[in-house]
Amino acid sequence: MNNNLSQKLCWVLTEGIAGTENQCLGVAEALGLTPLVKRITLREPWKTFSPTLGFEQWWTFNPELYAPWPDILIASGRKSIAAARYIKKMSHGKTFTVQIQDPRVDPSEFDLVAAPFHDGLSGPNVITTIAAPNRVTLDKLNTAKENFPQFGQYASPVLAVLIGGNSKTHSFTERNAQDLANALKASGASLLITMSRRTPKPVRTLLQRELDAPHIYIWDGEGENPYFAYLAYADAILVTSDSASMISEAATTGKPVYKFDLNGESEKFSRFYRKMQALNILRNFEGKVENWTYERLQDAQKVADAIRTQYIKREKT
Repeated sequence: MNNNLSQKLCWVLTEGIAGTENQCLGVAEALGLTPLVKRITLREPWKTFSPTLGFEQWWTFNPELYAPWPDILIASGRKSIAAARYIKKMSHGKTFTVQIQDPRVDPSEFDLVAAPFHDGLSGPNVITTIAAPNRVTLDKLNTAKENFPQFGQYASPVLAVLIGGNSKTHSFTERNAQDLANALKASGASLLITMSRRTPKPVRTLLQRELDAPHIYIWDGEGENPYFAYLAYADAILVTSDSASMISEAATTGKPVYKFDLNGESEKFSRFYRKMQALNILRNFEGKVENWTYERLQDAQKVADAIRTQYIKREKT
């Protein structure tokens, strides 16, 4: 049996949230697949009661889902669970269904579930990742470096600064922003800074004012996104504590990763931070850029390998 799945039809199905969609895309790309991306919403009553309601129909989803059904479905997010069940039923079980992150329903409803360590999920068809799978690869970093040669002018150490914002568990205050600006200036490092759509406007304004210097570049959101180039040129990477996804991406580079704490916490995030610190990946940022090594994460490849193994095994039976 050929282990190459590149000719298989693959769908990535999400609610359209960038963080979860990128996790699915990273797994699909690690399989060598170019997936068809579908972003869905649910009609009532599934919108309110999903994923517990069940009994999905063709008119449950917007846009509608119809054959030809994919060979492999990679899905993530609460609304995707109803769709994954529907596709599995309508394909008569032929679609290999993969759910990324804890689906909060019985994992046996899918062919494979990939959940990070801090979700605390287990089961015979559950694969546990250290962090979130993502699209970062060494090839992508090398390509990004070639596409953004201007960042080569910055003197070492170069610190990529990945700034998030307000979330369900964290808030980004102006006091946080001032403390971050002070610590970054104290580091003496060249800074490559990007901010999230979730970054509050007062925080954005303060950081732009405080971090205005020739050795600092802040992306203004115009033109091609230099995110991968930041990761490629960085000697170390700093991430605000609201984003497990960005910390996961940073850890996939193999470069030192710093965390800057915002207001707020959750037990799940705390478990994640403790795991990353125990693996010598993550340290708290205190205004100094250091160098250390660890085994870089390859969670997307780990999930892709599990899909390939299970899919081929099923095809043989």
